[in-house]
Amino acid sequence: MSVNEAVAARVEVPRGLAGVVVTDTRIGDVRGAEGFYHYRQYSAVDLARSRGFEDVWHLLVHGDLPDAERAARFSAETTALRSLPDEVRAALPAVAAAGGRSGPLAGMRTALSLLGAAKGFRPVYDIDADRRRQDTLAATAAVPTLLTALYRLGRGLQPVEPREDLPYAANYLYMLTGAEPAAERVRAIEQYLISTIDHGFNASTFTARVIASTGADVAACLAGAVAALSGPLHGGAPSRALDTLDAIGTPERIDDWVREHVRAGERIMGFGHAVYRTEDPRSRLLREVAQRFGGPRVDFAVEVERRVEAILAELKPGRALHTNVEYYAGVVMELCGIPREMFTPTFAAARAVGWSANILEQAEDPKIIRPSARYVGEGAPAAVPA
Repeated sequence: MSVNEAVAARVEVPRGLAGVVVTDTRIGDVRGAEGFYHYRQYSAVDLARSRGFEDVWHLLVHGDLPDAERAARFSAETTALRSLPDEVRAALPAVAAAGGRSGPLAGMRTALSLLGAAKGFRPVYDIDADRRRQDTLAATAAVPTLLTALYRLGRGLQPVEPREDLPYAANYLYMLTGAEPAAERVRAIEQYLISTIDHGFNASTFTARVIASTGADVAACLAGAVAALSGPLHGGAPSRALDTLDAIGTPERIDDWVREHVRAGERIMGFGHAVYRTEDPRSRLLREVAQRFGGPRVDFAVEVERRVEAILAELKPGRALHTNVEYYAGVVMELCGIPREMFTPTFAAARAVGWSANILEQAEDPKIIRPSARYVGEGAPAAVPA
């Protein structure tokens, strides 16, 4: 029996590696029982309430919050990286056309590979820490440009060139819509982006780290993370949560609709989380953001949340199910004019920062991530039949 076989024989591994610690990190943590998460040493929700996106990006990449002078330098450094190489720009119409109904997120996997090649990204194993950081900044800064260009090209519209005088969130909305956005919308989207930059070892972050552990280049790591994010069990729920509001339609239909779906064993999209056993702090923050706008849609979303939680408590006693980040994320993005098919890509525009921080951290460790599997097929290897 090999060492791996001996280990596999005596270790019970939970499904999906739930609760399994695979490494140490200095980037942040999620405390599900407390309903709390943080980036470095700061509450993520507090950062979203008090800081701009670039400040938090600096924190994730450099490890500290910048003063005004360093913030200005970092902003200038990253805004200068928003424009795409000519080779990538020329290829995007074909990428958008090939993507069809798959949308901008699928196209970005290809576009990131093109970007990495055009920028001359080299394997993280072969370059020093400063070059790795430069590559992550170049890729992350270009993500909104790629996503919005692919979206617009898919609708027969010309891409909008990035502007260096607009912060990250404002520039994203500008490139998406072609119009300079209102300050209220910019701040709402900025707070959403900050709140979703990182969130523990979720599927896409772990994917990025596994690829980084092989020594692959930054673009390869990010493309793999995007591929993981595209799965509906990971990043595809914000629009589905809005679909729930649409399906219910009016306040008087809430109770009957919810009871019918719960009794049928169907999931109520936007409720429940794999880690949190209390209210998702991101949902609490985004509810506040939505209520700054107000209006019938927000009031309806709040009432649906109240009734769903009450009915779930009645029909599933002992199982505390609350709204997760996707529920109010969809409401906020809709209020800010983001089309539903861009909800998950917008999430990716934030999470690229967290993925990058994890890539940089993983690249410091030369050990490849190579777990084992327990074989449960037919018995011991037999002779091959003649």
